[in-house]
Amino acid sequence: MRDPYEILGVAKTADQADIKRAFRKLAKKLHPDANKDDPKAQDRFAELNSANELLSDPEKRGQFDRGEIDAEGKPRGFEGYPGGPGGFRRGGFRQGPQDESIFESFSFGPEGARRSGHGPHDAGGFDDVIADILGGLGGRGRARAGGAGRGETPRGGDIEISVPVPLERVVEGGPVKVHLPNGRAVEIKIPAHVAEGHRMRLKGQGEPSPFGGAPGDAYVVVAYKQHPLFKVDGADLKADVSLPLAQAVLGGKLRVPTLKGEVELSVPAWTNSGRTFRLRGKGLPKADGAAGDLLATVRIVLPESHDPELEELMRRHLEPKG
Repeated sequence: MRDPYEILGVAKTADQADIKRAFRKLAKKLHPDANKDDPKAQDRFAELNSANELLSDPEKRGQFDRGEIDAEGKPRGFEGYPGGPGGFRRGGFRQGPQDESIFESFSFGPEGARRSGHGPHDAGGFDDVIADILGGLGGRGRARAGGAGRGETPRGGDIEISVPVPLERVVEGGPVKVHLPNGRAVEIKIPAHVAEGHRMRLKGQGEPSPFGGAPGDAYVVVAYKQHPLFKVDGADLKADVSLPLAQAVLGGKLRVPTLKGEVELSVPAWTNSGRTFRLRGKGLPKADGAAGDLLATVRIVLPESHDPELEELMRRHLEPKG
């Protein structure tokens, strides 16, 4: 297959909105119902679908840009049969039980576009495109756009809602409030040890159907909320920890905050300010179920109150020797 960027007519720097606009424009132009006298119309439309399916998925787009997969979604150097390892058949349509592509369930025949499923990546865009196309071909659009020619009414589009979750809630799990586009607020339970980017489906909470069909779904995506103590670095956390001057010189036990409460850190004598200690497994959950680390950087602090003895000690230390 040709380069998907070339097929959609967009630059490699195009954002997702540019890709969606380009797809909608070309889908109307290349749809087989709009090109009934062109025997290659179905092939061109399938090629367009395949290119959009790859570039509209950030993960697959990244793999393609890095050269890990080809334009059909197959690993580079894959010489197997269509539909083999890699989960794609010729034309780039995904198959298998985990399929989320909206395009695999489309076919084109005497009755036009048929659809048997609805995936999370279309956000209503493909239904709207089909409706627009068929609506301009003799008034047949609404009956056939999402109903496979059987009067089925197209459903509303799916939406994604990014929800900032406190880091403690990410580790422990618990309820968070989600504000829907329709103004409603619902409470959902975040599972414990959930990684950033985790998606949860709220059935029927997406966009309403412009044709009176069922509403789409809402997908809640976990994002990390900014924390007053910790900075996020992948699955690791970074924090500055105050180290009293006496402990910096003599060593001792230092209380270090974590997302699950304080722990003791053994600080050796003569520890310089800026030294970083790694507390393994005290960071954020990873997608594989493991946990990142906490990187605690000590910062030497002086006593809060005036200490004449300390000042005298420092004066003696600064006096010229001999």
